[in-house]
Amino acid sequence: MSAPHLLPDRVLELEELARHSLVGGMDEVGRGSLAGPVTVGLAVVSRSTPDAFPQGLADSKQLTARRREALAGPCRRWVLDWAVASSSPAEIDALGIVGALRLAGRRALDEAARRGHAPGLVILDGTSDWLSPPQADLLGTLPDVGLGGQVPGLGAGARLRVAVPAVRTQVKGDARCAVVAAASVLAKVHRDTLMSALEDPGYGWASNKGYASAAHVAALARLGASEQHRRSWHLPGLGRPGPRG
Repeated sequence: MSAPHLLPDRVLELEELARHSLVGGMDEVGRGSLAGPVTVGLAVVSRSTPDAFPQGLADSKQLTARRREALAGPCRRWVLDWAVASSSPAEIDALGIVGALRLAGRRALDEAARRGHAPGLVILDGTSDWLSPPQADLLGTLPDVGLGGQVPGLGAGARLRVAVPAVRTQVKGDARCAVVAAASVLAKVHRDTLMSALEDPGYGWASNKGYASAAHVAALARLGASEQHRRSWHLPGLGRPGPRG
């Protein structure tokens, strides 16, 4: 008998809203994909956010594609603000997957901050804090000097100015916390839409979203890697090195 699905609530975010005027929930999608971007969703709530979150909200992995798409609009209306941002395959190759996750998360935070909605704390799904920069990390310089053209995809003079807020990790946060579940749904819908819209010479993006399905692996062997693939990864049949962390 399978374990019952967890149902999200607002206990953790309300606890943090007692200390912070704005709290964010953050989740990523695409980390284990062979192709396409890694995408981070951010949902921001305040003390005036309605207690009743969208009916049926859950971890995006527990929902069908149709249900996720139906929930995206209600999630956007429920939260105070939201943002979705990505790091490209080239950025993943340049920075490693953790650095690329951090860059995408910082982009999402920067977008919310530009609208005056920078959270004082972010609840991050999982056990690892990939958002906060370690000492001497390349992305730790973002608020001061930006990356300019050093990272593919950032134009000359591009800067991310917002500082990383406090981070609280939560195991199964996307299933337990409503604000993280909302971020999860928004990120998943955004990335799936992007992958389905890509020009496809035969990899099957619309069905596999860049993950290692049998059809995708067969297409890799037949067509080789495209610009959408993470070329620093061990792509099946191509003998590439593994992902950098």
